[in-house]
Amino acid sequence: MPALKKTALTVISAALLSTFAISPASAVDKDIADDPKPTVPMSKVGGAQLGRVGTQVELGPGAPVLPKDLTGRSWIVADAESGEVLASHNSHWRLPPASTLKMLFADTVMDSPELQPKTRQHKVTDEDLADVGEGSSLVGVKEHLTYTVHDLWLGVFLRSGNDAVHVLSAMYGGVPRTVAAMQAHAEELQALDTNVVSPDGYDAPEQVSSAYDLTLFARSGLQKKDFREYCATATADFPGEKKGKKRGTFEIQNTDRLLTGAGGVEPYKGIAGVKNGYTTHAGNTFTGVAERNGKVLLVTVMNPSSKEPHAVYKEAASLLDWGFDAAGKVTPVGELVPPKSAQTGTESANGNSTSGTSGPGSKDAGKHGQAATGAAATKGSGGVGIALGIVGGVLLLLAGGAFLVNRRWPLPDLVRRLPRH
Repeated sequence: MPALKKTALTVISAALLSTFAISPASAVDKDIADDPKPTVPMSKVGGAQLGRVGTQVELGPGAPVLPKDLTGRSWIVADAESGEVLASHNSHWRLPPASTLKMLFADTVMDSPELQPKTRQHKVTDEDLADVGEGSSLVGVKEHLTYTVHDLWLGVFLRSGNDAVHVLSAMYGGVPRTVAAMQAHAEELQALDTNVVSPDGYDAPEQVSSAYDLTLFARSGLQKKDFREYCATATADFPGEKKGKKRGTFEIQNTDRLLTGAGGVEPYKGIAGVKNGYTTHAGNTFTGVAERNGKVLLVTVMNPSSKEPHAVYKEAASLLDWGFDAAGKVTPVGELVPPKSAQTGTESANGNSTSGTSGPGSKDAGKHGQAATGAAATKGSGGVGIALGIVGGVLLLLAGGAFLVNRRWPLPDLVRRLPRH
């Protein structure tokens, strides 16, 4: 997201943090940039060690040391399927999330009836775009033109378009309803560091999340087939303005540099998204998922202080490399907790199953032990143009769709990018 006006962020009081409250607190306004240390106590969701200040890691025999020169104010690397947190650093520090909050937006509303089917068309009104923040990142949605839901999701995931977010929010029932649904879904996911103010991640007083929560959002969203497909898409055609009787298109590219290799960043082998963000207040933020030799890891890095170009991507890549090498050689320092409803098989607070489209009997459900298969795809009329691969997920589900608690939370059919040729 381009540079935005600097805004104040309310620092939640220690008393409220101790109860992991979601609602905004009336505390002293303070700019995060002026307070480089986390407010304590931090949440202990996922384990007491994750609530400690500083780096948390327990190396075993043969385990590699953590990468040097990690400058992120907060980061976490975890096993996407088992939920084991391999290492973390201030993972519950409540920080501005920037556009990584769009993962929660997508996970909350993507499967809603209001946005089905993907081919549904919507003519954009002036009101739909009235509240898009000044200086927002935009994909180029225009008033009085028609777009499909599929087009708009491409705009959200590839160009981090706040204009696309606001149109989808309008279709869902408006920004206030969307924000309320996102907050309820965050609570259902036990992402209790998160306070939602805007659906697009635009800087706003009291809008905060954490590396831990962003990782929960990615993990939940990746249960959905469409979510995985969009976040793994490198380039697509987006509808432009009418030229005579025909409507043109223009190419958009994913702003995730680990996926595209843009700007001189080395593309990460096995990367599958999921979302990056930037504002002047939040700094650079990034959550990514990658697969190597059947192991799927999630990483989140928030606001590196390094002045090196693209530091957020380089630090995320180095943490992924470390995680793949360290898997099985470290004692987990915590876990990514399952959603509340996963313990009982009930639906989430916003009325959607937290397993997305991967429940029993779903067409999206992976098969145990399914081998990785390649599916080369080119950029077509559907707009999703990327070489895709399918990694089979392990489905350990109880009758009725409840996940096994404290066991492998499945990441079925992970879409990942094949090596570049």
